[in-house]
Amino acid sequence: MRIGIDLGGTNIAAAAVENGGAITRRVSIPANAEGGAKAVTGGLAAVCENLLGGSSEPPLSIGIGVPGAVNSETGEVITTPNLPLSGVNIAHELQEKYNCPVYLGNDANCAALGEAIAGGAKGARNVIFITLGTGIGGGIIIGGRLYTGLGGAAGEIGHMVVIAGGRECGCGRRGCWESYASATGLARTASEIMRAHKDGALWKSCGGLPENVDGRAVFDAFRAGDKAARLAVEKYVEHLAIGIINLVNVFEPDMVCVGGGIANAWDCIAEPLREKIDSEKYTRFSKGTPQTEIVKAVLGNDAGIIGAAALGAF
Repeated sequence: MRIGIDLGGTNIAAAAVENGGAITRRVSIPANAEGGAKAVTGGLAAVCENLLGGSSEPPLSIGIGVPGAVNSETGEVITTPNLPLSGVNIAHELQEKYNCPVYLGNDANCAALGEAIAGGAKGARNVIFITLGTGIGGGIIIGGRLYTGLGGAAGEIGHMVVIAGGRECGCGRRGCWESYASATGLARTASEIMRAHKDGALWKSCGGLPENVDGRAVFDAFRAGDKAARLAVEKYVEHLAIGIINLVNVFEPDMVCVGGGIANAWDCIAEPLREKIDSEKYTRFSKGTPQTEIVKAVLGNDAGIIGAAALGAF
């Protein structure tokens, strides 16, 4: 049995995971980030204790997915914006206590691995995983193994520029993919379009305050036939496709697996997204050869837990 932990800013979710990704037991507790590093690391030990249930047999390994940059060799968190753990080695105490290897990984990388093991990309050897939420995260799997790069920060696909000189991004650059194809980017696009369409369902749903619109409202209005929402989703799909086409042209993976909150609106975006990608990707000229599949992630929050547990096996 391996333990997989998804360390979030609000909760610590963990599970006992068997080979193949089957979850046999799970637990979730508050992260208690306000209590500082000791409170958070104490929570990590607590979920392990709960999952072991008093057993004296140590787990094969413990894997922890962290929302930030980590040093997987030393077990140190390099930086994480929502937890007081920057510069803290969160693996050392667990290694000593349970006498087993403890592995750290970026949470999006862990989710990528989870989907490849037991989810939407199961069986694929080369996968680009994209998580579309407040920002854009990603994970790259090549030959069945995570690619983490020179310093462990590979997969920050949200910060490739898709529009030169475009919107300012939180990373300090302009025109990043995240600024357009995240849920935040969709809301911004919708708010810009709404100002020219003040008589529709989308305008009414946010009380005539475009700054209050969010992705869920956009897709709800889209399904109801609202013009502003339709224009916003069309523009969003264009922006999303640009980044995916770039990734397909660079990596030519078996699959691109799309998760995150935006994937809940797969019914609204899947068909036009695939059409756009198929019409512009470089491999459209390669007739008769295998083509990259664009698939939806299926594991939800379990992807990160399963992937974290698998860090020691891949």
